[in-house]
Amino acid sequence: MGRDVAAVAITKEDRRRYRDKVRRCLEALSAMLRDGRFEEDRASIGMEVELNLVDETGRPAMLNAAVLESIAEPGAWATELAQFNIEINLPPGSLAGKALAMLEQRIRDNLNHADGRARAVGAELMMIGILPTLRESDVSEATLSSNPRYKLLNEQVLAARGENLPLEIEGVELLRTSSDCIAPEAACTSVQFHLQVRPEHFAACWNAAQAIAGVQVALGANSPYLFGKELWRETRLPLFEQSTDTRSEELKAQGVRPRVWFGERWIDSVYDLFEENSRYFSALLPMCEDEEPMEALARGETPELAEMSLHNGTIYRWNRPVYAVVDGRPHLRVENRVLPAGPTVADTMANAALYYGLVRALAEEEHPVWERMSFAAAADNARRGARYGLDARLYWPGVGEVPVTELVLDHLLPLAAAGLDGWGVDTVIRDRLLRIIEQRCATGRNGATWQVAAVRAAGGDREEALRLMTRRYVDHMHTNAPVHTWPIED
Repeated sequence: MGRDVAAVAITKEDRRRYRDKVRRCLEALSAMLRDGRFEEDRASIGMEVELNLVDETGRPAMLNAAVLESIAEPGAWATELAQFNIEINLPPGSLAGKALAMLEQRIRDNLNHADGRARAVGAELMMIGILPTLRESDVSEATLSSNPRYKLLNEQVLAARGENLPLEIEGVELLRTSSDCIAPEAACTSVQFHLQVRPEHFAACWNAAQAIAGVQVALGANSPYLFGKELWRETRLPLFEQSTDTRSEELKAQGVRPRVWFGERWIDSVYDLFEENSRYFSALLPMCEDEEPMEALARGETPELAEMSLHNGTIYRWNRPVYAVVDGRPHLRVENRVLPAGPTVADTMANAALYYGLVRALAEEEHPVWERMSFAAAADNARRGARYGLDARLYWPGVGEVPVTELVLDHLLPLAAAGLDGWGVDTVIRDRLLRIIEQRCATGRNGATWQVAAVRAAGGDREEALRLMTRRYVDHMHTNAPVHTWPIED
């Protein structure tokens, strides 16, 4: 959510005041967009990486408080939902020149240092979409992190729903269970790519990000197992959607939108997304600040729009708008949330290169893809990519429905290269990172396919096979060799 909150009791009056305040924030945002009040610097990128903590056997280690205390870098590292999760936030920077290689080294250095500190208290770091050894008993209210915001969020989601959260995911196998808290969401660990853009470019970049979500998740799938079951190649998507769903069955039947949401239309302005948030979703954390945004604007100040931003943080779009103020200057970002963490830093940077390259290339096309493809087709691509991974068939205008690997090799990799050239990325770095994507397609191996093949090769008891695969995964992860080069059997 990007913001800590105190443990409080929420009243009906709090909800009314908050709704009114969000509307005043929207009024201020509209005025700022109209009057050109936003930062005009060059576009920049940022990244967040969520990680799991495992013990020496490969099972979850409920030690995030001890690990963070050992790392002792609160500005960069933070808790996530459960005690076996932590997150690192990388500072913003440029894409130009050798910046991506420098960012890759910085991430590796940070993770290596943090892993050393974690080992000192009995844990190890693991970059993966869903921890394969996770059991249902590992995700309960007792395993939530101690931050009051998680407890309050859990209470509000369950209160809004009025009953337990059912989980039903049909993939290679079937998982059917339920939870009395939101803790299963903690199984979903992701990497988030941020792109700061000018307001006039925001809609094109967001539309482009939506258009390629299915491609991203198919290529980067790394979450085939949950609670011992082999499900989707990227099981995070249905799990995240269901584990935070505030809707009863009756509300679903009425067409009420889910809080984990792909969206339903292409946009013309960032305002469209914040306005939809206000119109479609009730508040989960209705907490007001003292600032009056229009009064702040009238004084020549930059409003924080705290209520609008907090509300936005409880609506989990796969590509989310972000409004932020840094050193008194407002800016806008597209936050891409589709991809799982891992398998390696090299794989993560290859995913980043593909994403940033395609977004730029598609956003600058004379006849953009969203004028030639329905939004429903983009949403369907996202679900197909998550369910079938590298075996998915996706629709693309002018091409039709084709295997995702063919789409990428024949059409999208050249576009991504051109987009990275537009950002000024060093050609050697560009080619190295996109070569990783190319080889994933050529070998048919990403994190999800490697995990499944390794578990099947291990044979025998599923739980033990998952544990052994997890330990081998961690070992390979530390080499930083891209996952398409990992052997199935050592």
